[in-house]
Amino acid sequence: MNVRRSIEFKPVAGSAPVQWCVSEGLVAYEPALAAMERRAEAISQGRAPECLWALQHPAMFTAGTSARPQDLLDAEFPVHVAGRGGQYTYHGPGQRVVYVMLDLNRRRRDLRAFVCALESWVIAALAQFDIAGETRSGRVGVWVPRPDKPAAPDGSPAEDKIAAIGIRVRRWVSFHGLAVNVEPNLTHYRGIVPCGISEQHLGVTSLDDLARARGTAAPGMGACDIALQQTFREIFGSLDLQSPETRGLV
Repeated sequence: MNVRRSIEFKPVAGSAPVQWCVSEGLVAYEPALAAMERRAEAISQGRAPECLWALQHPAMFTAGTSARPQDLLDAEFPVHVAGRGGQYTYHGPGQRVVYVMLDLNRRRRDLRAFVCALESWVIAALAQFDIAGETRSGRVGVWVPRPDKPAAPDGSPAEDKIAAIGIRVRRWVSFHGLAVNVEPNLTHYRGIVPCGISEQHLGVTSLDDLARARGTAAPGMGACDIALQQTFREIFGSLDLQSPETRGLV
């Protein structure tokens, strides 16, 4: 078991707050990628503050730099080459994507620590809903134990992935980011081997799926955003929720 302790990844003193930007509706992938890269470039040149961009995409698959062709089982949705780390993943309605554009020059030039900080952020946000997110060696992202599901033949307990993380860094400014399953259609994952993990006792889940398993009310997208905003500050520092760009980057 790996339960990630919260770690700090705050900027140097005097840094401007990170802007929280959110887009309503579904944002097409290619325009989002272009806008994200423009913003990352502006951050690297000192022309714009750091930014978190929260959005949802239409149903699609993205292929990271380690994606294997055999892991695309059924291309029922558009497939985009992402340029981020990782393998195949799914994006779609009901999933909160957060593109994380932070200047690591002002924080730490340590990619491993940065990924750990992102995992810690998601774990802290899940804890707001009494969900115990965990990390696993060799499996980037956040996992939830599922004692209600069958274990592997060797007795390994069932686990489901609830959040994926894939980043890229250019001139030590990050882009791409993370995706938290709030209430997506989980059957859409059948078209890929998510993140290259094919073991039968390892699956995917969502806040909605876990709530139904526990017989509780499911937190929606708004509640997820509030949890992410609150816990971001603990790890990464101040967050600006009142900026003029809160409607998104496209």
